[in-house]
Amino acid sequence: MKLHHINSNRLELETIYDVIFTNKQLILSEEAILKVEKCRAYLDAKMKTHSAPIYGINTGFGSLCNVKIGEDHLQQLQENLVKSHACGTGEEVPKEIVKLMLLLKIQSISYGHSGAQLATVNRLIDFYNNDLLPVIYTQGSLGASGDLAPLAHLALPLIGLGEVYVDGAKISGAEMLEKFGWEKINLKSKEGLALLNGTQFMSAYGIINLIKSYKLSYLADLIGTVSLEAFDGRVEPFNELIHLIRPHNGQLKTAKRITEFLAGSELIKQDKVHVQDPYSFRCMPQVHGATKDTLDFVAKTLLTEINSVTDNPNIFVEEDTIISGGNFHGQPLALALDYLAIAMAELGSISERRTYQLISGERGLPSFLVANPGLNSGFMIPQYTAASIVSQTKQYCTPSSIDSIVSSNGQEDHVSMGANAATKIKRVVDNITTVLAIELLNASQALHFRDLKTSDLIQSFVNSFRQEVSIVEEDRVLHNDIKTSESFIDNLTVEVGELFG
Repeated sequence: MKLHHINSNRLELETIYDVIFTNKQLILSEEAILKVEKCRAYLDAKMKTHSAPIYGINTGFGSLCNVKIGEDHLQQLQENLVKSHACGTGEEVPKEIVKLMLLLKIQSISYGHSGAQLATVNRLIDFYNNDLLPVIYTQGSLGASGDLAPLAHLALPLIGLGEVYVDGAKISGAEMLEKFGWEKINLKSKEGLALLNGTQFMSAYGIINLIKSYKLSYLADLIGTVSLEAFDGRVEPFNELIHLIRPHNGQLKTAKRITEFLAGSELIKQDKVHVQDPYSFRCMPQVHGATKDTLDFVAKTLLTEINSVTDNPNIFVEEDTIISGGNFHGQPLALALDYLAIAMAELGSISERRTYQLISGERGLPSFLVANPGLNSGFMIPQYTAASIVSQTKQYCTPSSIDSIVSSNGQEDHVSMGANAATKIKRVVDNITTVLAIELLNASQALHFRDLKTSDLIQSFVNSFRQEVSIVEEDRVLHNDIKTSESFIDNLTVEVGELFG
C-alpha cells in the first residue's frame, strides 16, 4: 500500500498529481497528530475558563455573531450549523474534485489552528481512503465565508446525514455509518466552522483544472505542430534568436518545444513558396507562451492557498490567543481562476483558427480535407463546432471576481464569487479539450495529403491517433470521431517533467 503522510511539508502540484493518480492512501504524521490534539486540548481548556463570547465557538454565526450560546448547547450549535448550511443545488460535483476537497480539508485542519478533534480528522481520512465521496453540489457558495454550502455537504456524513457514493452507489450518511460500523462524530465547539469555513471547493476545482490545463498546454504545442506540418508551415518563427530578444519564459519554452517536435522533419525543411504563415501558426510561441506564464502565476496562487489555514476563527496555542479574521475570503482564487479561464480560452481561439486554415483549400490541401469536395462536405462542419465552442468559452470568461452580492444581513458585505469562477474553469477546460480534439482530427487528416515525412515524434503521435480514428475517405458521422479524439486526449499520459517543468 502506498501512503502519503499528512504533515507540514508543502503540497506541490507534483505531490498532488502523484497522490491522486497512484491512488495513495492518507495517514496523519506524528507531527500532525500532535498539532491537532494540542489545539483541541487548548480550546477545551479555554472553554472552561473563558466566559466572554468568542465568535463561532460560543456565539451564533454571520450576522448572529453577537448571540452568545450556552455551554450545554455547543454541540447542537455545531450540528445545526452543518445542517442549516447544506443548501447546495445544481449538478453534482465530479468525484475527482470531491476526493481532492477531502485531501485539502484534511491538510488545512492538520496545521493545528482549527480546533478539530483528532477523531474528526481521522474520519475524513477514512472517507478518502475508502473512496466514500459525499454528494456535493456545484451551486451555493459565494466564495467568501469559505465555501459554506459545498463544505456543509462534505461534512454531513460525519454526523450521519447527507448522501455518499460507496462503490459507485449512492447511499445515505446513516447507511454509510451502519455499513462500516461507525458512530457519528459528536462535533465539539468550533468544529462546524472548522469544517465549513475554508476554500477547499474553489481550490479543488482550481487544482484539478490547473493540472489539466498544463496537459492541454503541452498538447496545444504538439497538436499545433502537427497543424504546422500539415499546412506546410515555416520553421523560422521558432528560431531561438527572436525569442531571446523578447524573453518571456513561456514564449521561450514554446518555441524550444516546437523546435524539438520538428527535429528530423523533411516537411519543415522543404523549400517554401510562401514567405510567411498566418499568425495562428507563426505566433504560437507568443500566444501559447502567454498561457504558460499565466499557468505558472495561477499555480503560485493555488499552491499558497492549499498550504494555508483558511477557516475562522484561528487558534494560536503558543500565543494563547484566538483571532477572528477573514482567511476564508476567496478573492485571490477568484482572480486567479478568472485569469486561468481567459488564458485557456486563448488556446482554444488560436486552435480554431488553425483548423480554419487547414480546411480552406490552401497550400495544396483539398477543400475541407476530403476527396470529391461537393459530393462530400468533409471537415466543413467540425470547424463550425469548434467556432461555436470558442464563442461559448468567451462568454464563460466574463469575470466572476468583479461581482459581489451582500449576504448575511449585511455582515458579509463583500464576497468573491470565486466558486462561480471555479465551476466555470471546468467548463472552459472541457471546451478547450474539445477544440483541440477537433484540431487534431483536422491536422492528422491534412498531414495524410503530404508526401514528405514529418518528424519521428510527430509521426508516432499521429500513428497512435490513427489507431483510434481512421482517415476520412468519404462523409461519415464525425460526431463519433470528435468524441473518440476527445477520449484520446483525455487518456494520453504526459510525463510530469513535461507537465510542470
